[in-house]
Amino acid sequence: MAGERSGSPVVALVLLLVFLTGCGGRSAADPATVDVQRLLDRRAAAVLDHDERAYARTGGGPQYADLRAVPLDGWSYRVTGLRRTGDTATADAELRYRVAGYDRAPVTAGRTLRLSRDADGRWSVDSDRPAKKSAQQLWDQGAVQAVRGEHSLVLGVGQSGRSLREYAELADRAVPEVSRAWGTDWGRRLVVLVPKSLEGMAALLGSPASSYRGIAAVTTGETGAPARSAADRVIVNPDAFALLGGLGEQVVVTHETTHVATRRHTTAATPLWLSEGYADWVGYRATGRTPREAAPELSRAVTQGRIPTGLPDDEDFAFTGDASRLARAYESGWTACRLIADRWGESRLDDFYRAVGEHRKRAGAVEDAMREVLGVTRGEFTGLWQEYLREQLG
Repeated sequence: MAGERSGSPVVALVLLLVFLTGCGGRSAADPATVDVQRLLDRRAAAVLDHDERAYARTGGGPQYADLRAVPLDGWSYRVTGLRRTGDTATADAELRYRVAGYDRAPVTAGRTLRLSRDADGRWSVDSDRPAKKSAQQLWDQGAVQAVRGEHSLVLGVGQSGRSLREYAELADRAVPEVSRAWGTDWGRRLVVLVPKSLEGMAALLGSPASSYRGIAAVTTGETGAPARSAADRVIVNPDAFALLGGLGEQVVVTHETTHVATRRHTTAATPLWLSEGYADWVGYRATGRTPREAAPELSRAVTQGRIPTGLPDDEDFAFTGDASRLARAYESGWTACRLIADRWGESRLDDFYRAVGEHRKRAGAVEDAMREVLGVTRGEFTGLWQEYLREQLG
């Protein structure tokens, strides 16, 4: 959305005519698109006004009660297409909403709405679902319950209030811990989504459940996003999370919180070994876990004489790959970041992370940052890392 600016009245008139006629030449004499847009404007106003009756008068779709608990300071639809068959229609729309106090810019979601027109010519919504290839929103899965923490907002479906409060406590401990490691140049607030199951998590991500089996949580968000981008979401897999102990739960939430904090400095130039390794380094930083305890798969490989020949590639972090290979990739990234913190200092590790992200492209980014921040070549760093693995894990 562009900011406000002055413009020619003639240009404004032309833009209005384009909206009324449509790019495909829809006749201005057909008022359906305008009528449906007005209907959805009333629906959005009802959501923001917490007016359940007004919402019901616009038709069906997600029940207002399902999203009542979500604190919103923005909710709007923009019709992008309409297909009519007599007194029924299907509308493609862009839903934009903001969670109050957390989203600096609107979250955008594609929606498909089916509508019908009564004998008096009034349109109403029959259903409001995610568009094809679009992810679900949490309220698509049922009634949302909200729990506020000091630094967090936890939104859940099918979870007990006690469970959601426990997630809020984990998040509230994670936020200051991440700030101590990374600094305070981030929002320092966290939105956590807790669906009922793995399948619910996958639906929120628009991906098959098999892609996230065994993954306790993920963070959504655009890498390199500007300051006014929409807030990240930490999405929990409650099935996998339930298998973690207290320490594991805190490490996971702190890890994901780190991704939120570092998002602006994580770009296409940042390899996964660095972004995931740094998040693990922050997650384990205050736990007192030894390298052998925190990196069991890599320890096993090192004691067997299988020292990695280099830092892992992005492909090694695929969720659908071999579980042991995935664990070694994460542990390799963590030990590389731990080496930098131990040898050059924690602040230099932060500088290195930012320096890599300042590059627009992957090629040369790590090598330049190693030379400029750490004073070593890529080959020299790899040798130091291999020796560090022998010392710490052998």
